[in-house]
Amino acid sequence: MKFTKEHEWLRVEGDLVVVGITEHASEALGDVVFVELPEPETVVAAGDEISVIESVKAASDILAPVDGEIVAVNEKLVDNPGLVNEDPLGAAWFFKMKLDDLSVLDDFMDEDEYKDFIA
Repeated sequence: MKFTKEHEWLRVEGDLVVVGITEHASEALGDVVFVELPEPETVVAAGDEISVIESVKAASDILAPVDGEIVAVNEKLVDNPGLVNEDPLGAAWFFKMKLDDLSVLDDFMDEDEYKDFIA
């Protein structure tokens, strides 16, 4: 798993990258009440705002961590946004992306580096 400074996690599954938010981000947001997901087949550039999370505390944008195409979204989050608080590193993934080059993930933090970053 890799991590961004925006508190997103990225996990490679075959030729896809699964993206979600970290437990740290989930805790900072508080109770999540709404998740807006991107449309599948959307081509995005790193830094594009592609999802919105609303909690009892605030609304936050989820940015595309890398260039690629959104190929799947987690519809479970639409019906159960609280899943983000319950299982942020597992069942509460946001979307899956197809990348041209998976080696771009080498630029992101590993788990130890992320733990140091949030300390």
